[in-house]
Amino acid sequence: MITVVSVDGLPEIREDDDLAALIAERAALRDGDVLVVAQKAVSKAEGRIVRLADVEPSPEAQELAGDEDPRRLEVILRESKRIVRTRPPLVIAETRHGFVCASAGVDSSNAPEPDTVVLLPEDPDASAARLRERLRELTGVEVGVIVSDSFGRAWRQGTTDVAIGLAGIQPLLDLKGERDQAGYELHATVIAVADELASAAELVMGKTRGIPAAVIRGADASGYGSAHDLVMPAERDLFR
Repeated sequence: MITVVSVDGLPEIREDDDLAALIAERAALRDGDVLVVAQKAVSKAEGRIVRLADVEPSPEAQELAGDEDPRRLEVILRESKRIVRTRPPLVIAETRHGFVCASAGVDSSNAPEPDTVVLLPEDPDASAARLRERLRELTGVEVGVIVSDSFGRAWRQGTTDVAIGLAGIQPLLDLKGERDQAGYELHATVIAVADELASAAELVMGKTRGIPAAVIRGADASGYGSAHDLVMPAERDLFR
């Protein structure tokens, strides 16, 4: 049986907070658990905040902004490796991490104060690894850690959470060569385990409840890999 439990009572996360310690105080972690932490909490602890008052928008940002704040579009451009699609003020961009997502992950929601935006962590896999190591130091338990964020999908309405960073987790389950109950050999079935866990955790975390972490118990997901393993290689991407 798999259970998903929110980590309640966490305060508003500030720069340099010991996020792992705050979670360890409120979650009775066990070996084999998977801790899912919202990207916003990680980014805030790592100081990945930009004050719009410090941003001078470029002509490109002003053109893309439409009726929105061009300073926010300037931050998006700075966080982008490549602009994929635009419909001002909407920008779909490829980040330096290789993620293709809205606004290059730059977000105003749940920001620490007005006129600020939150960026993705510099290296989400490293963020997950640091949380995992710190939790091991504090609690003595071995857990997997996922840093999650909400992504849209090209052919589906709505957003769902995905893993943008992970440690101690097998990101993909490759079933190629396995046979189904009818004996059919699977040729192309690869399950995005880390994304499924991130999405399950979002059901108890939500976007407006102020709950940035959840613990999943009973999922056999331990292993090795990185969130980059979940990104479609350019040579196999039919939509680039």
